[in-house]
Amino acid sequence: MANKKYSFVLVALISVLLGLLAGAIIMLVSGYNPINGYAALWEGAFGDLYFTGETLRRITPLILAGLAVGFAFRTGLFNIGVEGQVIVGWLAAIWAGTAFELPTLIHLPFAILVAALAGAFWGFIPGLLKAKLHVHEVIVTIMLNYTALYIANHVIRTLLTDGKDSTPYVAESASLRTEWLTNLTQFSSMHLGIIIAVFGAFVMWFLLERTTQGYELRSVGFNQHASKYAGMKVDRKIILSMVISGAFAGVAGAMEGLGTFQHMYVMSGFTNIGFDGIAVALLGGNAGLGIVFAAGLFGTLKAGALNMPLEAGVPSELVDIVIALIIFFVAGSYMIRWILSRFQKEGK
Repeated sequence: MANKKYSFVLVALISVLLGLLAGAIIMLVSGYNPINGYAALWEGAFGDLYFTGETLRRITPLILAGLAVGFAFRTGLFNIGVEGQVIVGWLAAIWAGTAFELPTLIHLPFAILVAALAGAFWGFIPGLLKAKLHVHEVIVTIMLNYTALYIANHVIRTLLTDGKDSTPYVAESASLRTEWLTNLTQFSSMHLGIIIAVFGAFVMWFLLERTTQGYELRSVGFNQHASKYAGMKVDRKIILSMVISGAFAGVAGAMEGLGTFQHMYVMSGFTNIGFDGIAVALLGGNAGLGIVFAAGLFGTLKAGALNMPLEAGVPSELVDIVIALIIFFVAGSYMIRWILSRFQKEGK
């Protein structure tokens, strides 16, 4: 088991390096200086406290979205509906943050809890259909993404506002931003959500690796028939897995609603946080710590990309190509493993 983990870490590192190398080649072929391009990317991500704060702010929802996808993967399910669960979590957090006047110690946890419950409910629907009617979760979750988007837009215009396209800002008692943190990071939009996200990774690890419930969830994902023969209630485990996965995604939405934007607006399209979570989970090996590092890489690339056109004249879209190449190399890890095994054999 340990060798497998080390092998995956090595494959992931090689995939990242190959993706960055391919990006450098593309820059050279296109007439750009790759050294200047990557230097501008690093400067845009960690050049000063402001940029560092913005990078951490981008990483926060990616960690939670990656945990949502990774948790489902570890239990044999493909939750491609994380995007919709992020949206309903965001909406629920805004409602809780604007509808009540409570002390901060109560209001903020309450708003996050409401977001988690909303995401959990949105995950419960495909989980129930999968468990009871054997409807594939990919089909249901894809449809629920669009359902969440259009319902959220309708609720914003009709229930949370009087025909407006943006809700009021959440109460200060429900905000994840703090004055001292804002001042520390030179007025960036970084917030306390990064602590919640990292803690979420610990929760996922502890639940799956150190509890009986987690063992049973993984067993059902590995072999439903054997789990049923062993006396496990397979249907309940499937539903529970999607509920927990949805809760992680709902909290990711709360990070946007209570931290980054502190309000919600009518969306013309998806946030892409949920879809990026799929790539984060893939690169992170569906493990809590791996997802934190993968989200860190993706968040750094996305934050730094904004500086590349300004400092090096390199189109920011190049970062999307690099990310796609990294995912490609991870997905094609069989070839990397084969090459590594050949080197090992020659070494012997």
